[in-house]
Amino acid sequence: MEFSHIDDKGKANMVDVGNKPNQQRQAKAAGFIRLNKEVVRLIQENQIKKGDVLTLSEIAGIQAAKQTQHLIPLCHTLMLTKVDVKATLTDNGVKVESLVKCVGQTGVEMEALTAVSVALLTVYDMCKAVDKEMEISSIKLIEKTKKDI
Repeated sequence: MEFSHIDDKGKANMVDVGNKPNQQRQAKAAGFIRLNKEVVRLIQENQIKKGDVLTLSEIAGIQAAKQTQHLIPLCHTLMLTKVDVKATLTDNGVKVESLVKCVGQTGVEMEALTAVSVALLTVYDMCKAVDKEMEISSIKLIEKTKKDI
């Protein structure tokens, strides 16, 4: 079996995508953080001491997507054309969804997953003083597409 990120000496290798055509690429990801009822109420009433949990987690997710190449080894630097992160309060936590787009030679799934992960970590950080039982789960890629241009 051949691995794309390993060279002939078994060392880590960044894949050369230089010969691949530019395509419109898009990825969607989602995840969830379970919170207790008190934290849900505090978020709903915007009473978390660190500020607006949903808005700040969305901004953190956007920033994270733009920094993915600095966080994940061997990821390519991409010119992102769109990053959208939505944090939605539910009865038992916060669901985060991301959409990332670019025109490029490789996909944006790592950027979409990084956006969701950091947005959820931001919720955790902002609520940790009130809820010691939070649980982040279900981070997954929902969709990955590419289209010729």
